[in-house]
Amino acid sequence: MIPVKSVVSRRALLQALPAAVYVVALDGCADMTSTGARFDASELSINPVVLIATTRKLLNGAQAKPWFGAERASTMTVARAKLTPPAEGRLSLASVGLDDWHIDAIEPVARIDDLLEQTTSAKDILIYVHGFNQTFETATLDGAHLADGIRFQGYTMVFSWPSRAKLLDYAYDRDSAMWSRDALDQLLTGLMAQPAIGRIHVVAHSIGSMPTMEALRQLYARDGEAAAVRIGAVVLASPDLDLDVFSSSVERIGSLKPKITVVSATNDRALALSGWLAGGITRVGAAQTAQLAGLGLRVIDASQRGWGVINHDLFLSNAQIQRVIRHAIDGHPDPGA
Repeated sequence: MIPVKSVVSRRALLQALPAAVYVVALDGCADMTSTGARFDASELSINPVVLIATTRKLLNGAQAKPWFGAERASTMTVARAKLTPPAEGRLSLASVGLDDWHIDAIEPVARIDDLLEQTTSAKDILIYVHGFNQTFETATLDGAHLADGIRFQGYTMVFSWPSRAKLLDYAYDRDSAMWSRDALDQLLTGLMAQPAIGRIHVVAHSIGSMPTMEALRQLYARDGEAAAVRIGAVVLASPDLDLDVFSSSVERIGSLKPKITVVSATNDRALALSGWLAGGITRVGAAQTAQLAGLGLRVIDASQRGWGVINHDLFLSNAQIQRVIRHAIDGHPDPGA
């Protein structure tokens, strides 16, 4: 919810770690690729295109940065974001944290199916739903970091709702996220109709868990088991949700429930502040493990995984948490990250 920023960002430094570090961290989960690239490469590093679905207003015709703003659009836009990955190698700028992913161009398209390759075999898709205080660019690059960090093989997509990217605009961000729930439902429904899409995996961070849970609830209420079959892993990383509201939603999503993994940390300082602003109501991402496990969910307690004072974005910075996400997507989650 409240990112830690510095001249040389923690995220950039993590992206610069040697590939061998990731091989150990992912414990053999990486796949071989057919392109001759290193065996642990993500598909995104080979074909650096992130698919975009956003409820933000288009700026500059998406021809120039910042592409999309903080205001709410009347309709959802779908697009391709062409990226440049950081240069590899011990002597590259990335190796010292001075290079990172970059957005080169945004190409809006008319329909969801225009985003996808015409292939004979279906690919899984990973949708990242960002949290509080994010620009379109930072959300997109975090999605790239996530997909590359877990060595995801398939399409990478970012669902970006309108955030003002300011610390004092929490209420606007929270309401914008909830306002975007129908668009996320529309996106999931559209992807389910595509023969080019296999399983749909969702990783939602912080406030992004709000529209995610609402969209899943709507999806299951309408489509039932047909929806449950298409949804793969659902990972809620540091979810900024009222625990009672969340518990009610969990009871209404049927067989989607066991697909959910919650990454929580009782020492998440950002969620402590959010809970205080909400009148002392415990947030899901800061709840005790037993409370969440009692709902029938898989819970990863990341309280001892952090290396900072906030501990709110561990899914981007901690190799063990990324391993949990990868194992959940692969369909064989391990009990201890």
